Amino acid sequence: MKAIWTGSIGFGLVNIPIKLFTATQSSNLDFDMLDKKDLANIKFKRVNEHSQKEVLWENIVKGYLVNDKYVVMEDADFKKAAPEKSAHIEIMQFVKQTEISSMYFESPYYVKPEKTGARAYGLLKDALSKSGKVGLGSFVMRDREHVCMIIVIDNVLVLNRLRFPEEIRKTEELELPTAKSKPNEIKMAISLIDQLTKPFNPAAFKDEYTGKLLKIIKAKAKGKSVPYKPLKVVHSKSKDLMEQLQASLSATKRKVS
Repeated sequence: MKAIWTGSIGFGLVNIPIKLFTATQSSNLDFDMLDKKDLANIKFKRVNEHSQKEVLWENIVKGYLVNDKYVVMEDADFKKAAPEKSAHIEIMQFVKQTEISSMYFESPYYVKPEKTGARAYGLLKDALSKSGKVGLGSFVMRDREHVCMIIVIDNVLVLNRLRFPEEIRKTEELELPTAKSKPNEIKMAISLIDQLTKPFNPAAFKDEYTGKLLKIIKAKAKGKSVPYKPLKVVHSKSKDLMEQLQASLSATKRKVS
């Protein structure tokens, strides 16, 4: 793995030199965009809007529009904005993980210590594990400031980027209905939830769609036709919630037995 960020983590006067590594990878198939006429690859070019000529990467700069004029920014300018956060993550507080809504979770990264920070890394890891808490801090990566949560997962420190509150849309925009549930409906729904409750096993959830899509691709490569049977959603004949819940409970019991 290649490190995407190098710097340090600090809590109190303890400083840990570290590197961040992307913890996730895509399971999607990599499709190319082709011209329908001759299946030639579609190429995207960076073109000057005035001259219509292609611009090389080394000649591209970043600019921000102010009063109809662009202010050109250089790499040093981004570091000047928060030099203390461009190469350092200061843990500002510790909280229980249950206090943080999953709505704020964005991207996880593995944290690896440099050789000189091995003991301090182990100390922070052990202290977080025994306290049952996570660390909160902020840092700058790719010209953006990020709030982050530092947690122990499988004996490794993991940094999870968090969203800022202003990045989460208000639920008022949804204009949700205000229908209220009846007590007996809630009781029956909880019974159904209890029947379907089991320990979380991430291995039970697999990307089946990608595998099936790959089978279709291989079949088409051999000139075979792939049958298509659209899914027909069958709704319950009854509009009564209690009847639907009772039928669901009975169906779940049959599956278990």
